[in-house]
Amino acid sequence: MIEIKWDIKRGLDTYRQISDSRLKVWIATGKIKSAEMVVWRSGFSGWRRPEELEELLPYFKRWERKQFKRIRSKAKLRKESSIPKKEIKDILIIDDEKDLCDLLSEALASYGYHVSFVSTGREAMGYLRRNRPDLVFLDLRLHGGDGIKLLSRIKDIDSKIIVNILTAYGSPEVKEKAMRLGVHRFIDKPFSEEEILQSIRS
Repeated sequence: MIEIKWDIKRGLDTYRQISDSRLKVWIATGKIKSAEMVVWRSGFSGWRRPEELEELLPYFKRWERKQFKRIRSKAKLRKESSIPKKEIKDILIIDDEKDLCDLLSEALASYGYHVSFVSTGREAMGYLRRNRPDLVFLDLRLHGGDGIKLLSRIKDIDSKIIVNILTAYGSPEVKEKAMRLGVHRFIDKPFSEEEILQSIRS
């Protein structure tokens, strides 16, 4: 089967013969845009704008859809970049390992953060009824308590509180459940000071 050839006129006295498939690719990729050229081939009574031809119109529409998606994507990125990151000042640590709480509190305080810590879910709820920390570091395994249930209660009190999970038992199922509840990040124990700081910066 012989492929159709098109004569194209673009600008002053510019003629070029191209194949049907190439013309369609050029239109679909924006190399040729509306009102930029006219085309002719046997069977036509004269030169026509390609965007006026039914067989070529779908390729212009494909290009327009791509452009629309690109514009929407750029607008979304601009909107997201214009939202300032939340400044973290007050941090609550919920963990029943006192030594870890002491060390982590001391390290974070040296960077200028105001840090409090509690060791049980009950103490955490009491603290949260009086205060609204910017960030909570939550251990999933607490004596006499379930970290996932506590996470849900924290989000019920204030969904804007950022929660990072500290755990040595982060199974895929637990992580998936916690992510659905709005966890920002999982930090596996043992962790480094830099990992903690990076989770705050992000």
